[in-house]
Amino acid sequence: QVQLVESGGGLVQPGGSLRLSCAASGNIFRINAMGWYRQAPGKQRELVAVITSGGSTNYAESVKGRFTISRDNAKNTVYLQMNSLKPEDTADYYCNADILTITTMRGYWGQGTQVTVSL
Repeated sequence: QVQLVESGGGLVQPGGSLRLSCAASGNIFRINAMGWYRQAPGKQRELVAVITSGGSTNYAESVKGRFTISRDNAKNTVYLQMNSLKPEDTADYYCNADILTITTMRGYWGQGTQVTVSL
């Protein structure tokens, strides 16, 4: 079994920062792309940022210059550093990873962590 566990969400004031972490565990042979998605109330889930196993990154336009995605391959962990947070960043944030096990290659999701940006 493979598990993704997120941490680091919370309440922060506008202009503040948070760092999300997502650790993958289980019978993992290799992890390809890892990414962060978010879903605000009443809206569809959207891609925030993605990073390949080689370190190439891609960001949603709305977070470029404010968010930074990184990963530690030795720890099977992906991070999302969020700076200059805005109220519109409020959402549940989900980690996703394309993971190869002995038997399958597929995407896995974490359980989500809530981020609230408010005074």
